[in-house]
Amino acid sequence: MFLAALEAARPRQWVKNLFVVAPLVFAKQLTDRVALGRAAIAVAIFCALSSAVYLWNDVIDIEKDRAHPRKQTRPIAAGRLLVLQAQLLSGLLALTGLLGALLLRPELAVCALTYLISNVAYSLYLKRVVYLDVLLIAFGFLLRVVGGAMAISVEASPYLLLCTGLLACYLGFGKRAHELAVAGEQAALQRPVLSSYRLPTLRVLLAVTAMATLISYILYTRAPHTVRFFHSSRMIWTAPFAALGLARFSMLISGHPTSDSPTEEMLGDRLFIANLVAWAAVTTAIIYFH
Repeated sequence: MFLAALEAARPRQWVKNLFVVAPLVFAKQLTDRVALGRAAIAVAIFCALSSAVYLWNDVIDIEKDRAHPRKQTRPIAAGRLLVLQAQLLSGLLALTGLLGALLLRPELAVCALTYLISNVAYSLYLKRVVYLDVLLIAFGFLLRVVGGAMAISVEASPYLLLCTGLLACYLGFGKRAHELAVAGEQAALQRPVLSSYRLPTLRVLLAVTAMATLISYILYTRAPHTVRFFHSSRMIWTAPFAALGLARFSMLISGHPTSDSPTEEMLGDRLFIANLVAWAAVTTAIIYFH
């Protein structure tokens, strides 16, 4: 049961919760042990919350998953994890995350509760509403960033929120394009909202959100406040890594995707990971070792 429960919790998807750490890095508090500890706890809180959501969603979608050629092997759909067990584990993780957030900072508990409510609404109905489904995904990423800022008692930068929101929309539209490519004619049966999406439209939206994300990031690196805060104008050096990352994601979700999730596509791509590590290294060096 333990291994089935761990698999159903989707630990590979926890990488998304690294957005919680963004305020810590860009607020120049990465070397502050107290702030680092609080940020780590916040990441753990969102890992618990996101896993609770995955378990809840798999219970809701059990019949659809059983009809899916790949998702039918998931623990709940395959019967390796009983529905009651999944429900209890989901409730336990949600409660643990909320209590942890409340103990860390009451405002963070409000953020965590909002995250849960929005995801429940998404699972029950809003994932069937075209475009709003992607906006809800983006909202989840914004809540991660806001939660990370609350955990260390700093204000999330407007530029950070703008870039996060645009990037999350880009990833969300990419997810839908990826699902259409993988499912083909069975797309609407596997996810009803896909019947309302068209690949040509998604390609336009991907191009627009990618360009908007890159422009916003470049403006952030050149903003007077950024230069003053970091005592350096070299943040622009990280822009090529951002551009390559956006382009590589677009390549991974087009053509012939090899997995169910864009996250798995990215984690399995050496070029994408190498570029991400390089961006993180250069960004950290500029901020902390200029």
